[in-house]
Amino acid sequence: MKKKLTSLALYAMLFALCFPAEAQQPTKVPRIGFLFAGAPSAVMGRIKAFRQGLQERGYVEGKNIVIEYRYGEGKLDRMLPLATELVHLKVDVIVTGGPTDTRAAKQATTILPIVMAQDSDPVGSGFIASLARPGGNITGLSTLSPEISGKQLDLLKEILPKISRVAVVGNSIEPGNAETLKETQLAAGGFGVQLQYLDVRGPEDIEIAFSAIKKDRANALIVLRNPVTSTHRKQIIGLAVKNRLPAM
Repeated sequence: MKKKLTSLALYAMLFALCFPAEAQQPTKVPRIGFLFAGAPSAVMGRIKAFRQGLQERGYVEGKNIVIEYRYGEGKLDRMLPLATELVHLKVDVIVTGGPTDTRAAKQATTILPIVMAQDSDPVGSGFIASLARPGGNITGLSTLSPEISGKQLDLLKEILPKISRVAVVGNSIEPGNAETLKETQLAAGGFGVQLQYLDVRGPEDIEIAFSAIKKDRANALIVLRNPVTSTHRKQIIGLAVKNRLPAM
């Protein structure tokens, strides 16, 4: 599935590159801007697959294509300056690794092609007009997270039928977070499960969130994907294990 998604993203990116290619000199090496709000360690597997997919299509990094990498390291206020930096470098296309990245890229340019790879709800976040006809300068892939968020709770309930209280760790400033949480709440109502939402906007909030989870005696944990939880996922997993808390 990961390889298939990577291939689809590459096709979208290469399609976007075709537009400026006609006006460029034949000797010019295409330049891709790669924008990710988390840490490099959180996305190395995808970068490896991305490079491999490029090589399979004849693009070798450092030889006939250049990739400019910019990472926010979980600091969301850095994203717009990083996106603006890529625009000033005159990259041919910007590839984004998530909704926070796409929002920053969209704010930085309405002209350069943007290829999103992991956006949870691009329509709801206002990035594109529709999945069938994106419009504007943004295309790519969606994880459709809001639609599958209820299934996560369904799986937890199947594994642990007696759970009655589930903690949900998210980030309210992450595009798509509200819609994902809404779908999870709808599923919780059907299962008779009470949700405890905890807003984690930075690494300093993680320990606080787990203290609240322990105090309120949640039976399980669902973690919504965002740059903070992705960058600090080892810490979150460690705390879940320490508190013997089944986690999704």
